[in-house]
Amino acid sequence: MSAMTDSLRFAEAVSLQDLSTYIKRARRIQEQGIRLQAVGRVLAAWVPVMTPGSLTSQLPAVLGLRTVALAEESRADVTAELSSISERIARMNPAETELSLPPSRLSVPWAAVTPPRSGWEPLGSVPDDQLRSQAASGIAQITEAVPTTAGAAVVEQVREQVWGRDLETDASADAGQQAQTQTLSEAAIPAGAAFGAHALNFLASEGAGGSTAIHRRGRWVRLSSQGGHILCRSTREPSL
Repeated sequence: MSAMTDSLRFAEAVSLQDLSTYIKRARRIQEQGIRLQAVGRVLAAWVPVMTPGSLTSQLPAVLGLRTVALAEESRADVTAELSSISERIARMNPAETELSLPPSRLSVPWAAVTPPRSGWEPLGSVPDDQLRSQAASGIAQITEAVPTTAGAAVVEQVREQVWGRDLETDASADAGQQAQTQTLSEAAIPAGAAFGAHALNFLASEGAGGSTAIHRRGRWVRLSSQGGHILCRSTREPSL
């Protein structure tokens, strides 16, 4: 087995700036770190959009994922502070392609969970504008329902109610995928997935006609948009 690498060399310098932008968007949502997982010539950059606070929480686990091409075979699995990665990129020359990994690592529960890599079942697709609309509606509902003086328990309860409910799916036809007997409405996709795709700017521009492909494996659902992937685990089993 090859040794873990302590730096990553990207195929293009612009990829580092894209990673920096991705981190900035993630920091608007949370400060629970970023997981950089390199296998071969591909880097998977994971960030948590939302995670359940307890075993009884109805808030879904929602992770954001962007993949980046590397210039050479690499092997790494590092979870670090978002700021530590962004600061390293900021200190680099824009033409540089090699990012050294920070020696200080985070130990956070969300990073111990890795969604499956294979065995995904295609379900269809959902218009990006529909996902954006549902995300905006949920944000507005939370803003209206939560007073500025609300405690953490109240905020968590409202977020569970809004983001834990099922996504409304008026699916668009996808001729490139085989027809599935299960409909998207039966997949138990949490509305928090739409928030993640919107907040991380994975969706196509409004009115551009973009769509997001939906796949499922067990309680995991993957939303693949033009800018990245959202992987979420429902708080309940999908219908069969």
